[in-house]
Amino acid sequence: MKYITLFLIIALGTTQVSAQADIEQLKKHITYLASDDLEGRGTACEGERKAAEYLVKWFKKYKLSPKGDGGSFLQKFEFREPDPTNPHGFDTLSPKTVSHNVVAYLDNSAEHSVIIGAHYDHLGKGERAGSLSAEAKGKIHNGADDNASGTAGLLELARYYATNKAKEPYNFLFIAFSAEEMGLLGSKAFCERPGIDFKKVHLMINMDMIGRLDTANPRITVSGTGTSPQLQSLLIALQPKSFAVRPDSSGMGPSDHTSFYLKDIPVLHFFTGIHSDYHKPGDDAEKINYQGEKEVLDYMIIVTDSLLQLPKLAFTPTRNSTTGNAPRFKVTLGVIPDYAYQGEGIKLDGVTEGKPAQKAGIRKDDIILEIGNFPTPNIMDYMKALSQFKKGDQVKVKLKRSEELMEISIEF
Repeated sequence: MKYITLFLIIALGTTQVSAQADIEQLKKHITYLASDDLEGRGTACEGERKAAEYLVKWFKKYKLSPKGDGGSFLQKFEFREPDPTNPHGFDTLSPKTVSHNVVAYLDNSAEHSVIIGAHYDHLGKGERAGSLSAEAKGKIHNGADDNASGTAGLLELARYYATNKAKEPYNFLFIAFSAEEMGLLGSKAFCERPGIDFKKVHLMINMDMIGRLDTANPRITVSGTGTSPQLQSLLIALQPKSFAVRPDSSGMGPSDHTSFYLKDIPVLHFFTGIHSDYHKPGDDAEKINYQGEKEVLDYMIIVTDSLLQLPKLAFTPTRNSTTGNAPRFKVTLGVIPDYAYQGEGIKLDGVTEGKPAQKAGIRKDDIILEIGNFPTPNIMDYMKALSQFKKGDQVKVKLKRSEELMEISIEF
């Protein structure tokens, strides 16, 4: 019976080809959030506070209920600043820094809820670690794709479900996370005191970098498809004609859905891919593919509407479920992994000028197989390998370039 039900839902979903994302609203939101006035939305900085105020304004406009602290839309959390010289990764002597998630609720008087999220912080003026730009300090990193695009998508989905005059069989919780760039700190804080019963969550949907759909090779990666048995077949069946969908079964990855997966909640994470402006000052609003983002959001609406017709999803653990938090490391190669790559090793989507990899002759599209004596079959093992080294160490990197196996010496 469940297969018949799923077939009917898919058939219904495929008829809903006129989903409702508004391209002009997307332009308005991203243009503001990625403007120089917000100075890169650095965590707990004035620009991020302005972004939070902007989110609250729109949540109020859509008549959503506050779900933060004390009847407000803001959920406060504290953290310590990163300290690369400390083995625990944080400066334990400094005062704690305060930041806020922005949380809104659409009450449909249902028993279960859907969580939709995106992080709204970025790298500010390059004061903290994370920039892939040479001499990053003082340069505004506007983060139009990362993640004004996802934040604008969050606002559009909030608008759609708050104003479509339908009463869906699930409630909605909309969350804009802070401090994602510092290690998913905002989503971790929310998951420790969510304000709703996690046992009654249908699934969590996350958007991180959905604004640069490649026009030459249009495709998106959707992670978390293995976190509930029905997700992957539905996503593939509803795939639109305008782009390909690459499913990734894992519930863990470098974005906020991981925090919910670790609480045994089914997750889906939408991502249009890494590009040469990733974590650099050039990630600006004029480079967003607005039509592409609208198409991604239209697809997300069709998928979500179909999932709303299913009973509460069962959770299933996926690969990498026991890896825990990513290891901390004091060195970097200066490369951008291709997170959509499905093969063995770490395929590179980019190499940062002036960093160890570029200086040693490592190139875009190389596949790193081993660093020192540490194999790197996947992103977690790659990070574990980096954690073994310190600045000044000289190591051999084994990689594959086209069909040639190579060994290159690098110095961190």
